[in-house]
Amino acid sequence: MNYHHLYYFWRVATVGNLTQVARELHISQSALSTQIKVLEQRYQLELFERVGRTLRLTDAGRQVHAYAQQIFSTGSELEQLLQRGIAPAQQIVSIGVLTHLSRNFAEGFIAPLLHKPNLQLKLSIRGMTNLLNGLINHEFDFILTNRPVQTDGAQHQWLHQLLKRQSVSIIGPTAHRPATEFPLGYQHKQWVLPSRNTEIRARFDAICASLQYKAEVLAEADDMAMLRLLTRDSGALAVLPPLVVKDEISQGLLSEYQTLTGVEEYFYAISVPRKQQSDLIRQLLRGEL
Repeated sequence: MNYHHLYYFWRVATVGNLTQVARELHISQSALSTQIKVLEQRYQLELFERVGRTLRLTDAGRQVHAYAQQIFSTGSELEQLLQRGIAPAQQIVSIGVLTHLSRNFAEGFIAPLLHKPNLQLKLSIRGMTNLLNGLINHEFDFILTNRPVQTDGAQHQWLHQLLKRQSVSIIGPTAHRPATEFPLGYQHKQWVLPSRNTEIRARFDAICASLQYKAEVLAEADDMAMLRLLTRDSGALAVLPPLVVKDEISQGLLSEYQTLTGVEEYFYAISVPRKQQSDLIRQLLRGEL
């Protein structure tokens, strides 16, 4: 690979403006464009597409840019080390978090990293599609989610690691806790439930059907943070992992009425096979920190 051509591509992809990069590198715009075309022709890839008067990275361009970013960032660190004898000041750990994942779980999981010296932690809260795109483009070391991802044939292979499983319970106001087991004593109760596209909701609905109980749904949401607020403020019952409302339970506002047998939430770390992991990340995922 001609790293001179790769460097030109990296600068244009990072800055996003061919004219500006040409001016900064003291070469003509046409010469810069030619060097990038040579790189494209060498590997038979289209790295940029024109949208109006701007350049936009293609899917291949984003992947090449991610590698180029690592290459030239490492080169900069090496130059600093050779010139000044200073090792890189920080290790960066970048984690993507699914939008409706329990914040309490995410916070507890990353807690061992918060007091590590010379470490910068980057967290991005996104939807699943954006998280997977981030993995493909090497934005993340791994992502945290509460549902597995189907392997996309030969194009994308996802590595799943089960981090934790936790029970799911009926949660409600402490003052209104029924004296009997579900469903006795739960008539005319209103419920705050996860959305129907979630595994927790599917299992709860199955339990209700087997017991011939019809839940009066006050609200439903696919975001654990929103379910926590609704459970705290509505006075309705909820089907949640107790971890989601641990603060409200410790304060006596809410209580765990009973565990729902056979209903669990799973937490996964998902990565891609070609992404190398540091010893620190491997220790974190194995629960050794």
